[in-house]
Amino acid sequence: MGPTHSVIHPLVLLSVVDHAARVPLSKNKRVLGVLLGQDNGNTINVANSFAIPFEEDDKDAKTFFLDLDYVEEMWRMFRKVNAKERPIGFYHSGPRLRSSDLEITQLFKRFCTRPVMVIVDTRATGGRGDTGIPTDAYFAVEEIKDDGTATQRTFTHVSTSIEAEEAEEIGVEHLLRDISSSSSAPSSSLLTTQSLSTKVTSQLQSLKGLNSRLLDIKDYLTAVKNKKLPVNHQVIYQLQEIIGLLPQLSDDQQLGKAFKIGQNDSNLVVYLSAMIRTVLALHDLIENRIENAQQELEDSKSPQDRANEAAAQAAGVKAEDVARAKKEAEEEKEKEKKK
Repeated sequence: MGPTHSVIHPLVLLSVVDHAARVPLSKNKRVLGVLLGQDNGNTINVANSFAIPFEEDDKDAKTFFLDLDYVEEMWRMFRKVNAKERPIGFYHSGPRLRSSDLEITQLFKRFCTRPVMVIVDTRATGGRGDTGIPTDAYFAVEEIKDDGTATQRTFTHVSTSIEAEEAEEIGVEHLLRDISSSSSAPSSSLLTTQSLSTKVTSQLQSLKGLNSRLLDIKDYLTAVKNKKLPVNHQVIYQLQEIIGLLPQLSDDQQLGKAFKIGQNDSNLVVYLSAMIRTVLALHDLIENRIENAQQELEDSKSPQDRANEAAAQAAGVKAEDVARAKKEAEEEKEKEKKK
């Protein structure tokens, strides 16, 4: 029984990308290295890696050179640094499976009983990284034929996820800031000022990845229907399970009603937010106009009036009371003149 899940750390991805960048690769060339970590039964934790010398013939895939003595020497030095990290398999830059991968897997059984193979797509564009996780993990198993013929070794796919420890998360954040600051975007915009655009971009990439997976499923089922590929009952079972988990939106009235209620609640929040924002903007506008009017009144006063108001405030008398008394005195003078 092989593992069911593999956890790959960012350090491994960075090391593989650096390895591929240092080695000039042609179209059919690939790089290969050793994976270090822990085999916990159902889960394989890939924590570290190192590159190894590897050459293969472009015309004959079965002809390749792999320096296993170099692997032993490197492992001896890595063991002095961290004894918990043991060889658990190998990686290569693919980007697809090769016919010699099974033979390489057999060679790596010299270091571990069940080596895992991880394909890391190092292409900047046009690879798995454009639509999802740029890694695929495989485990060699004995395939039992339905017709009773002899078994043969083949690869079974293992689900992968990229997880990081706290120290690695900090390093990745700094790396993202450096990438953002070196581009046309302002520094740290990827994590702060453009968080909304980043979320929308990630959702768009997720939808592209989903579309790519659905197209792969369609191509596989079409090939099986046209008898270009044999029927794999495990794949068909998983597809049937996925289809069974999908909600029936056409006939389920309760689910449709729940979607409508959720959409109405979201629209209500958006509407109330817009109304509150509008009321606050109008309030700020009115306050601004009142302040401007008061400032204009202050600017129109003569220096004598300002001095009188300052003297009244120093004496503890309100400026409004002084103005009212002055107005009453002027009215009394007008009445006396009329008499």
